[in-house]
Amino acid sequence: MGRRFHALASAYAVSTYGNYLNLIALSLFSYEVTGTAFGVGAVMALRLFAGFVAGLAAAALSAQVGRRAVMICADVAQGATMAVMAFYASRTPLWLLAGVVVVLGAGNTFFTVSLRSAIPVMVGQEARTRANGLLVMARSLGTVLGFASAAPVIGFGGFAVAFAVNGASFLVSAAALLVLRPRTDDEKRNEEKHVPADLDARGEAESSPGEFRDAPVWRVAAGLPPLLLGMLLLRGVDALASSSHNVALPVVAHATHPAEPAVVMTRFWAAWAVGTVLAHLVLRRRQGEGAWGERAFALGTCAMALSFVTAFLGLPALALVVVAMAAGFADGWTEIVYISRLQAVPDRQRSRLFGLSAITEQSGFAVGTVLAAAALEALPALAVVGAFHGAAVCGALVLLLCTAGRADEARSQPSTNEDERRDTHGTRTGASIQPGPRAGPHRG
Repeated sequence: MGRRFHALASAYAVSTYGNYLNLIALSLFSYEVTGTAFGVGAVMALRLFAGFVAGLAAAALSAQVGRRAVMICADVAQGATMAVMAFYASRTPLWLLAGVVVVLGAGNTFFTVSLRSAIPVMVGQEARTRANGLLVMARSLGTVLGFASAAPVIGFGGFAVAFAVNGASFLVSAAALLVLRPRTDDEKRNEEKHVPADLDARGEAESSPGEFRDAPVWRVAAGLPPLLLGMLLLRGVDALASSSHNVALPVVAHATHPAEPAVVMTRFWAAWAVGTVLAHLVLRRRQGEGAWGERAFALGTCAMALSFVTAFLGLPALALVVVAMAAGFADGWTEIVYISRLQAVPDRQRSRLFGLSAITEQSGFAVGTVLAAAALEALPALAVVGAFHGAAVCGALVLLLCTAGRADEARSQPSTNEDERRDTHGTRTGASIQPGPRAGPHRG
């Protein structure tokens, strides 16, 4: 990774900062426009639905116009809508607010799918884990700064300033892509557009990408190797579980520290961000496919779920910071491992796979947000967070069992072949016998 990619990561951090500043500003603004909590929920649901639909079309769009063009257009479109919001902040009609959240939801999905699928082309397969870690670290820092500065920015200049800052952050990202001109598309893809391609048992293309890129979502999912499909499903369950602590944390912060709930949340997410940075520093030193395989993802999901549940046990401030850091470490670990594993597939399949991932994550988080909010009306936060993250732990354990089964199958296979090479006296035939394959799960 050279200076060009580090510059792109910095621009991505700026864009993320604007996004999370706007997340708070737009939620408060939606309440002012709609006047009801149901209206705020409807606006959020519309944004998530737009992201869901964009996930269906992201791969086809990037195949037609290129990933860099998709990212630039997504940034420009979101920046333009925020400029309109800044201009009409004092008199925004409901229809305009609805149109803005649709553009934001779709634009975020288009940008994310294109960026994640382009990383191996930008930096190469060998450096993709380090690149993903750098982006996760940049996003974490942008998230904390966005959350922490939302109140001062809105208090100083109102919603108009917050929307203008968010719009400017999108333009910074678009300008970086225009000036730096990173290579985001494999040139070989343009030579292979008319021969169908599917995923075989090893997750590799049998032929060219045309049909795979245009295939419906259910066909893409059906063609995935079992362990890779298991990772996608677990990612969706993890998104559902994550919605519970995102909904419950503000409730607990107001209940336990009514005088300073924002301080509690900022402290928690700052410690979480430090944990994600540590995950990047650890994973960048790991070598080999084991650093981003299914087993590492499942173990990280278990650790993350247990850490978030522990955070709601009513711990002292210092202990809560440590637990939040552990949750951030596990969160960053799973994110880097998951993205790196999906990026291991050939370039011609990558955009469709990340589009399917976006659909899974958006659906899980949307459903989880609704269910968690309803459950918190009747149950304590610990029970809700424990139940949701318990589902993630169960899913991770199932994936671990599947990886163990594949490992046992791989270990038993060479012994069968050896038996066939023995003669009637029980001795091996052939001049050279290779040692058995390494223990571990079969890689898709």
